[in-house]
Amino acid sequence: MRSRRMAAAVTTMAVVAGGLVSAAVIGVGPVLADHCDPAEAGQSPQASQTQQQNRNRNQGRQQDQQNDQQGQQEDQGQQQDQQGQQQDQQGQQNDQQGQQGQQQDQQAPQGGGIALLDPAQPPESTSSESADSGNGDSGNGDSGNGEQANDPQATPEESANTFSRRRGGNGGRPTQSASPTASPTASPTASPSPTGTGAGEEECADLGPFPEDFVDIRQVAPVNDNARTGRNGSRGTFVSQCGTNRNGHNNPDNFIVAPGVSNGAHHLHDYVGNVSTDAFSTDESLAAAGTTCRLNDRSTYFWPVLRDRKVDQNVDDPDGNVGQVLRARSVTLQFRGNAASRVVAMPRFLRIITGDAKAATNGAANAKAGWSCSGFQNRISPDKYTLCPRGSQVLRILDFPSCWDGQNTDSANHRTHVVFPGQGGACPQGTRAIPQLRMTLAYTVPQGPSYAVDAFPEQKHNPVTDHADFANVMPDRLMQFVVSCINRGRRC
Repeated sequence: MRSRRMAAAVTTMAVVAGGLVSAAVIGVGPVLADHCDPAEAGQSPQASQTQQQNRNRNQGRQQDQQNDQQGQQEDQGQQQDQQGQQQDQQGQQNDQQGQQGQQQDQQAPQGGGIALLDPAQPPESTSSESADSGNGDSGNGDSGNGEQANDPQATPEESANTFSRRRGGNGGRPTQSASPTASPTASPTASPSPTGTGAGEEECADLGPFPEDFVDIRQVAPVNDNARTGRNGSRGTFVSQCGTNRNGHNNPDNFIVAPGVSNGAHHLHDYVGNVSTDAFSTDESLAAAGTTCRLNDRSTYFWPVLRDRKVDQNVDDPDGNVGQVLRARSVTLQFRGNAASRVVAMPRFLRIITGDAKAATNGAANAKAGWSCSGFQNRISPDKYTLCPRGSQVLRILDFPSCWDGQNTDSANHRTHVVFPGQGGACPQGTRAIPQLRMTLAYTVPQGPSYAVDAFPEQKHNPVTDHADFANVMPDRLMQFVVSCINRGRRC
């Protein structure tokens, strides 16, 4: 009898201990990644609160499951205890019956045996399995085939749902008021994101971009922003072929707006053309340097890099520009004519900028971002990153001002010496049309909202901040050739 009690007690302890070990293993949460994938970016405060409630509910469900498992195991232990007690009671009854039997044998000897109970059955083995599978996306930002893009079946809402896995607190920004069918002439939304204040908020919970910063290209309205070329207009084009920065010419400088200041841009630039460009470049140093362009075009062309935010790289960057740099798969540097007049030659060392790197806080007055997809060039979003169908590449289309004051190669704000044509395509009075530079940069990006342009930290990687820079260092003969091609309607 005593041995049966001990066996039942030992079995119960083993089951309970096994349940505790299983619960401890089940209770281990997934390890959080250190990268700042915008597909896991913070949402608006209301959305973040909803996410936290969902996480609390999920944790509560897991805890309930664990408690249920432990309760089942404890119930099994109690059943075993009850079985042991029943066996003890049965043993006592058997002992009493044995004593009665002995008395009966003494009084009247009879035959017969006592039915012995089977030993207590071992407890039923219970196993609990829990799987914590995440829907992690992976993309090859430089696969070489240009086919890695977005699933055409995925809607923007479905893509944005991946943001619900965001780590951190209320780091989102209010939903932008811009329509998803924004056209290039629409006023871009330029409201910055509020900085999260949660003490437990993770370091990349408020870096941006955010769900509202992305749009399916098929929801962008088609537009025709090109002015009709008149009788006196110039229809030709010239393309300077300068490569895609395979030599890895990058730095966070900008000698035009922050000359002599290392890391003056606070974000990384890609360069093509002049191989010497940095914060300390001068007209003389640029003229003496080599180039990646054909026809000895020593001009410098540069723009902020685009990053794959799903990859853990550059995580210690003080300006929050984290992720793997995506090199453009193609770079087209096209000089175009003017709708209303012939063009004149640019002066050598003319410096021009387009867009505003601080448009999220400055407002949209100087913003000139243009996000599109290959095959959808008639749909250009001025203030949202585009989500492209599979097989389509993300495009950045950056047009430069092309009406020169006829005297200066730069100005105090780097804008007033070269301005944009008017709505009809003609240059304002007192300015002359010069070849207009259009940069078209094509990228293969991971599927979904998982990329961002480098930016000043307070700009939250807002797509409206896209911009580019150019300094003309073409030899005079090459510039005359460009002008001739454009004015004669040729494609060179």
